Amino acid sequence: MSILDYTFFQNALLGSLLASILCGLVGTYVVSRRLVFISGGITHASLGGIGIGVYCGLNPVLSAMVFAVASACGIQWLSRDGSVREDSAIAMFWTFGMSVGIICCFLTPGFMTDLSAYLFGNILTIGTADLWLLGALAAVVVLVFGLLLPVIVSVAFDPVFARSQHLPVTRIEYLMMVLTAMTIVATLRMIGIVLVMGLLTIPQMTANLFTYTFRRMAALSILLGLVFCIAGLAVSYWLNVPSGASIIFVSILIYGLLKTIKSIHRKLKKE
Repeated sequence: MSILDYTFFQNALLGSLLASILCGLVGTYVVSRRLVFISGGITHASLGGIGIGVYCGLNPVLSAMVFAVASACGIQWLSRDGSVREDSAIAMFWTFGMSVGIICCFLTPGFMTDLSAYLFGNILTIGTADLWLLGALAAVVVLVFGLLLPVIVSVAFDPVFARSQHLPVTRIEYLMMVLTAMTIVATLRMIGIVLVMGLLTIPQMTANLFTYTFRRMAALSILLGLVFCIAGLAVSYWLNVPSGASIIFVSILIYGLLKTIKSIHRKLKKE
């Protein structure tokens, strides 16, 4: 327990809590709205913003956030009128962002030494600035969900019906895409581009084993996300392996275990 005395580990625990709140709320919308593939496109497109930031001497996280938000809005706009298929729009921004990021990284003098930190993440390296970003964004997300939850739930499950009720579906869709993009970038230092989709989906999939209600799923996803992060940190510490990969690995193991237990319980009840 002496590791709790270290500032970097305290930051990791606080970051886990804030990221769990963020991903628990936003991820529940993503899963309910079936936008997981879009979140993957935004995640990989953000590499373009990181590359531009490094090449121009800007903060890579802020430039990645601008690029990710622009990509999210671009995907939503291109696929809005049906002239471009949604998967085609995602693929275009996905590959464009990655190509821009790779080109900028290679053009940067001396290359980018900490590129792996953004690709694979390391929750133990997050600092005060990262915590402030996570905290501010978590506060915004909680406020948005607190004020607009009924509308968000309607849009998530049936946007056609929501539009027939004269709800602001388009504005909610753009707002949630922006929040999704910002959440993805804010958690990059924790999990990394390669693995961030897991934190947006696995806690929600696990929560869905026990509830089908949006509110309960969001609350349970926050709790499960925190448990997954802490368990992943413990495994990372004991085995001396990357923390981002440990968190996702443990998350999938727990999901598989709970899924198996539920399936066995269901069969026993039928018998």
